[in-house]
Amino acid sequence: MEPLPEDSSRNWTEPGVYEVAAGVYRIPLPLPNDALRAVNVYAVTDETNFVLIDSGWSLPEARQLLTDALKAIGAELGDVREFLITHVHRDHYTQAVALRREFGTKISLGQLEEPSLKASANPDEFPMQAQIELLRSSGADTVVTALGQLFGHSPRHTEAHLWESPDEWLTPGRRSVLPDRQLEVIHTPGHTSGHMIFVDGAAGLLFSGDHVLPHITPSIGFQPVPAELPLNDYLNSLKLVRALPDRRLLPAHGPVTDSVHSRIDELLEHHRRRLETMAAQVEAGATTAYDTANRLGWTRRGRKLSEMDAFNQMLAVLETGAHLDLLVSQNKLVAQQVDGIRHYKTV
Repeated sequence: MEPLPEDSSRNWTEPGVYEVAAGVYRIPLPLPNDALRAVNVYAVTDETNFVLIDSGWSLPEARQLLTDALKAIGAELGDVREFLITHVHRDHYTQAVALRREFGTKISLGQLEEPSLKASANPDEFPMQAQIELLRSSGADTVVTALGQLFGHSPRHTEAHLWESPDEWLTPGRRSVLPDRQLEVIHTPGHTSGHMIFVDGAAGLLFSGDHVLPHITPSIGFQPVPAELPLNDYLNSLKLVRALPDRRLLPAHGPVTDSVHSRIDELLEHHRRRLETMAAQVEAGATTAYDTANRLGWTRRGRKLSEMDAFNQMLAVLETGAHLDLLVSQNKLVAQQVDGIRHYKTV
C-alpha cells in the first residue's frame, strides 16, 4: 500500500491511505452491515509523531487496514501517541480502546460523552434501551417489535468491555497535538451530547466527525442517555461552526470537500423545510411522532418508513420526535402525554 493523493473522483470508501494536506492522511476503514460502509480515520503527523482523529470500529479487518495504512506513512500501531475521538459511537471509539490495551495509547474524548459511555459500559443495560422507551412514547410499538426480531429481546450488551473511559476528557480550547501543530477543540452537540470537532486553522482544515457530513444528514441525538432537545443543540452547533472562517471539510463519512459553509447552509435549509413539513402534517391530523414519520419521505429517494429496515425506522421516528419537540419548545405545537404516548397538536 502506498499513499495516494486525495481525489474526489475516487469512491471515498475504497481502502487505502490518501494525503489530504501536508502531514494529514485519510484512512477509510470498513463498517459491518452498515449502509455507510466506511468511517474515515485521519492520521496527523510530522513524520516522527503520529496522532489519529477517530479510530474505527474494533474489527479484525479494520485493524489490518489501519496497520497497512500506517506502514505506508512510516508508522506502526504502537507509534500512535494519541487518539482524538470526535464522539462516543462505536465506529469512532472502540478500536482505540482495543489498541490502548496493547500499546498504551492515550485516548481523548469530549467530557459530555461521559454519561452515555458509562451507560454503554453497563453489561446489564440493553444497548438501545433508551431508544426503545422513546419509541414507545412515540406510538411506535411496531418498530420496537421489529427491533426485537432483528436484535433479540433479552437485555444484553456484547461489547460492554469496549467502553472504557478515556485518559482525558476533552473541553473546548486550543491544544497542541504535535510539536508544531495545534488544533482548536470545539464542542458541537446534537449528533451526540459531547461531540467535538477539531479545527486546524493554519492548514484550513476542519475534522468534522459526524457533525457535518457531505452527502447525508447526521442522525440526531442517538445515544444511550438522550438529550432534552437534541435538534436544538444540533442547529445551534451548525450556526456556531458557520460563524467560523470557511475551511476544507474532512468528514467521518463521505469524501473530503472544499467548503464547510456550503454544506452547513444545505443542512440548515433541510431542517428548516423538515420543521415546516412536520408542522403541516400535525395540522393535517398526525398526532404522534410515529404517525408523522409514516406520512413523510425518507432518504433522497423519498422512501416510505415501512420500506426501511428496523434500525433506520427507529432513527427516522426519533428524528421526527426531535423535530416535533423543537416545534413545541418554539410554541408552534403543543404536546400532551396520554397513556404513556406523546401526542402533538397545533396551538
